[in-house]
Amino acid sequence: MNPADVLETARGWLAQDPDPATRAELEELVTKATDGEAAASAELQTRFAGRLEFGTAGLRGELGAGSMRMNRVLVSQAAAGLAAYLLAREEQPSIVIGYDGRHNSDVFARDTAELMAGAGVRAILMPRMLPTPVLAFAVRHLDVSAGVMVTASHNPARDNGYKVYLGRDSEGSQIVAPADKEIAAEIERVAAGSIADLPRSTDFELADESVVTEYIAQTAAIGNAPAPLKFVYTAMHGVGWETASAVFRAAGFDDIVAVEEQLTPDPEFPTVAFPNPEEPGALDLSFEVATEAGADLIIANDPDADRLAVAIPSENGWRRLTGNEVGAWLGWRVAERMSQGAEDGTLAASIVSSPALSRIARGYDLGYADTLTGFKWVSRVPGLAYGYEEALGYLVDPVKIRDKDGISAAVAFLSLASELKAAGVSFEEHERTFAEKFGAFASGQISVRVKDLKEIPAITSRLRTEPPTEIGGVAVVQVDDFAVGVGEFPKGDILRYTLEGGSRVIVRPSGTEPKLKVYLDAASEEGSAEERIAAAQRTLETLDRGVRALLAV
Repeated sequence: MNPADVLETARGWLAQDPDPATRAELEELVTKATDGEAAASAELQTRFAGRLEFGTAGLRGELGAGSMRMNRVLVSQAAAGLAAYLLAREEQPSIVIGYDGRHNSDVFARDTAELMAGAGVRAILMPRMLPTPVLAFAVRHLDVSAGVMVTASHNPARDNGYKVYLGRDSEGSQIVAPADKEIAAEIERVAAGSIADLPRSTDFELADESVVTEYIAQTAAIGNAPAPLKFVYTAMHGVGWETASAVFRAAGFDDIVAVEEQLTPDPEFPTVAFPNPEEPGALDLSFEVATEAGADLIIANDPDADRLAVAIPSENGWRRLTGNEVGAWLGWRVAERMSQGAEDGTLAASIVSSPALSRIARGYDLGYADTLTGFKWVSRVPGLAYGYEEALGYLVDPVKIRDKDGISAAVAFLSLASELKAAGVSFEEHERTFAEKFGAFASGQISVRVKDLKEIPAITSRLRTEPPTEIGGVAVVQVDDFAVGVGEFPKGDILRYTLEGGSRVIVRPSGTEPKLKVYLDAASEEGSAEERIAAAQRTLETLDRGVRALLAV
């Protein structure tokens, strides 16, 4: 777009922007660009180079003025487009809208409620900032047509997002194709006009407190506390504490030591560099509090509480379990309980998650399904009994909710820890028993963060043009390129390498951040439990060195 067109587009955006902050921000850029300031012109080009893409993750991006940022204009266009989509599908559609504690989450949620009501959609706004799982629960509990959660989950402080769920036939799962494209087309149609012309109404409902109460009751009901536990909990400056603590106490886990500095919602996330419990340093305060308290374990939610991180004591201090370790242990517990009740069902995990869950399913003669990355796929597996993905997402109660839920997963893990304590079994002994029964599994991840998103397809294109024959000295025996099709999976920019000995490397772009992600998996079924664990770890270290050499990182 040439500078004159960019200025015209920016002025058109200004004319409809109801937010004084973003309007002032954009007015300053327009004035400077009009005066010939090159930096301002370049910034406008960046802000209006396109639109934030509405896809199966909804919208997510940095706050600010412009079509490539999250703001009231963009959210209003999305809300009106979603309303049009719902009205074309149902005569009397309905929607429930939730929001977390990030900057502008409440504003975006109210805009959505007013625009939905103005368009003729029954709109129900959650009573206050609440975790994402409560909103996902509400979609099913209230039997509405759709749900919106305003959150950017564990993204940086300057981000926000707009996650969409569908009810009825989709049972409260996140949107998938073709719904994403159909909604995006309606949004584009709305964006051709001005949001100032869109009808608004304050005739929306506030959800009754009973929705939250019922979520707490149903989530607590999956708990089992045969032995008392002292555990540390952190909300990571998010919205988890109020709901999670009520659930824990109702489930019988009331000896909670809170990380006070991270308990209250704070959109600036002041004590962490990155509000993701996976990131190095994110749990340092939790480790300090847990050591001082003599806690049995640490439970951490991300800011919207749909993810769970767990740390356990070890001889070298606190050890954060990987998402795959938590996923396998919870899956084993589910499979064992199903076998005791002679129940049938399917376990599921995303393709980038550890093969451990498929081994558990085989050991208990249960169904198993691999899915594409994202809970929008995991949650839709027929007959699902349990599902997870390695990025700290777990679905332990699919009857209640069809999305990852860090609070119910926390209750399940606390129950496991309590059961082990009652039986006099340590976490280390539990790990060894797992290795004896199913084999040892080790997993890791390498992230290549980029400044320009075009760098990612350049890397994957090079890997396709010059496919590796070995990684870290281990021969590649099979290459699956999802771009050309693998089985029944939709096509996508994913490369999967199977190596000699059964280890695996998967390369894919992140769906929410500007980085390329590489997933490493190793396994061993030879020797004693200790030997298996050590062998899997050695192979993982070999793969890590090999991938870093391959990608020159």
